Amino acid sequence: MRRWILRTAKWVSSTWTRHRREIVIGALTLLLIALVPVASVLRYVHFDSEDLPDIEPFIRFELPTTGVVLDSQGEVLIELAHQYRQVLAYEEIPDVLRHAILAAEDRTFFSHRGVAYRAFPRVVQRSVIRSLGAWWSGDEAFRLRFPQGGSTITQQLVRGYFLQDRTREEDGQDLFREGPGAWTLSKLVGVPTTNKLLRKLEEVRLALWLERAMEERFGSRERGKQEILSRYASFIYLGHGRYGYAAASEYYFGTHLSSYAAEDVGNAALLAGIGKSPHFYAPVPGNPEPQRRRDEILLLMADNGYIADDLAERTRAESVRVGSRDPIKTRAPAVIQGVLTEIRLHGGDRFRVEDLFLGRIQVRTTVDQRIQTIVNEALETGLGLYEGRHPGSEGLIQGSIVVLRNRDAAILAVSGGRSVYRAEQSAYSDFNRASESLRQPGSAWKPIVYLAAFRFGLGLDSTVSDEPVQMGSGADAHWVSNYDERFHGAITARQALAESRNTVAVRLAQETGLYEMRRVARELGITSPIQPYLSTALGASEVRLVELAGAYRAIASGVQAVPHVVDQVTGSSGEVLYRAAGPIGILPRPGLREIQEGLLGVVRIPGGTASALARSDFPIPVMGKTGTTNDFRDALFVGSTFGPDGITVAVRIGFDDNRSLGTGETGGRAALPIFREVMLRTYADELTGPVPSFPPEMEAAVDGYRDRALKASDALRALESWNGAPLLPAPSGHLTPPDR
Repeated sequence: MRRWILRTAKWVSSTWTRHRREIVIGALTLLLIALVPVASVLRYVHFDSEDLPDIEPFIRFELPTTGVVLDSQGEVLIELAHQYRQVLAYEEIPDVLRHAILAAEDRTFFSHRGVAYRAFPRVVQRSVIRSLGAWWSGDEAFRLRFPQGGSTITQQLVRGYFLQDRTREEDGQDLFREGPGAWTLSKLVGVPTTNKLLRKLEEVRLALWLERAMEERFGSRERGKQEILSRYASFIYLGHGRYGYAAASEYYFGTHLSSYAAEDVGNAALLAGIGKSPHFYAPVPGNPEPQRRRDEILLLMADNGYIADDLAERTRAESVRVGSRDPIKTRAPAVIQGVLTEIRLHGGDRFRVEDLFLGRIQVRTTVDQRIQTIVNEALETGLGLYEGRHPGSEGLIQGSIVVLRNRDAAILAVSGGRSVYRAEQSAYSDFNRASESLRQPGSAWKPIVYLAAFRFGLGLDSTVSDEPVQMGSGADAHWVSNYDERFHGAITARQALAESRNTVAVRLAQETGLYEMRRVARELGITSPIQPYLSTALGASEVRLVELAGAYRAIASGVQAVPHVVDQVTGSSGEVLYRAAGPIGILPRPGLREIQEGLLGVVRIPGGTASALARSDFPIPVMGKTGTTNDFRDALFVGSTFGPDGITVAVRIGFDDNRSLGTGETGGRAALPIFREVMLRTYADELTGPVPSFPPEMEAAVDGYRDRALKASDALRALESWNGAPLLPAPSGHLTPPDR
């Protein structure tokens, strides 16, 4: 062995003596060959200014944020977004969170210039070990795997903001760069690995450029760093659709960053830990990984001198507590659906629904959340009363409510259905029974018939005939019946409206003409198709509840307006992009006073279908009308306080499958109590101003008729008792189902 070593050394010595010049030249040549790509890389990274991104969008940082829908008082109804994000300024990042971020992601952030060169040996070593380990364990081809934690905050931001497309496409088979170097490398390690190296190289280049550009733009290195950190804190993805620490804090803990103090270091460390891998470290009940990661960051914060050791240990002993997780829950889901519909209707080229979800616009609605709460609770109470009478319907019966402001048809509250239906919480994407459901209005349509007749000269005290009347002819002919299956003969129009006499409504439609009835309906704001049949006089044509509410509102106020829920849309800079139009006209005066007084009589006159509202425990003067559809499928009540300063409330109760509510479940029984609660609570809480009064002469006319009717009804009951039968018997043959 010793002899072999001596012989080898002698050969090397002689070779060096004979070929010294050639060896030196060859070594230098190899060194130069090796230095050429290194020099090329250094030149590209530090000096190549071609194809750099435009810095201006990054300066403005106009990222998708969270769209906000507000109520009329400026309170948040809902936040909508594809990416739930709040853009932070540096000053809005609490110290405790800033220290947690630096400890977790980049301790030397404020001292390096975009790239931490000292970390390169460690990153290369870990990258080679991970890549070879994965290849040795059975991967089909060698692929470069960069370790987590090797990038600075600036590099992470560059990768997410400027290089998203490259990062997504780097595993493909198309090289990012052309050239002999990239082509040769791809043949040695494969295209995906080459692309990763090229992307990492670009990441380093852009990180160095970005730091220089921000320092130049903001006047100092420190200020440039602060701006980079604030953008990182707003950009980073933290799981469950949350981008940035502000949105994540509100989602996971229900806490605004502005409230963070030193004792919130646990939440700050937990948030800072999520960015490494939201899949593993986003806090989920039962998952120990987020707490383990939080505890690591707390120790790092203590080691870096950010927090005291005893605070770190005390916080590490605390368990992870996560708050509410339902960001799109709202007390007004039907309102949100209405907002989206009106944005599509009015936005044009100025704004779209997508702009709301991207946070580019803000919507202020006409809705008052205080009234919305009353509406929600009243609907549940009323449906509960119905379920008490019909236990088999529990959880299945549905309803809807609309509350309008009389002067401009602004929607103050709307419920498209009960808050929990078939064990599911209602959402803004659910079916909205107030604006989407086409159902028959029943007798709630009759005021339109009467208004048309009043315009043709009918008076409230004119005599009308409550006698048998036939609709159709031949095999389709049938007799119209009243709810009580009785006929009073000659009565006043006022009494017929109050008692909802079907026969009178049909006769008035015949005499006035269906065209006139339909024209009046259009004037009042009914836009649904109106069937040209006599049965429409009894509410056979289907309408939406919001249309019906709008018609009664127009009658109560004399003002034409379109029901709407969007009051104003503003852009990201606060500029007004849209404002609700308000009233569009005035109703013709003929017949208006008569129908207002007639609907007041429905409440005040004995026998009126809404006479339950005339009791002393309901001190609010209202006018309105009940509605009950064929076979008791729907029960309605629509009513208003008087004039432009009043409000209108419409209620509908029914099953989605159109089954019967049950015999006797009229509008006066099922829907009117809900109307009553909404009106009482709204005015008791003074949410819409004082209760408007009806004109004194109108009150006097109704009260005078009521007093006379009370005396007459006593005599009528005595006569019927002596006769033992209704004044006029019902005719033989098919009768229309009762309607009241």
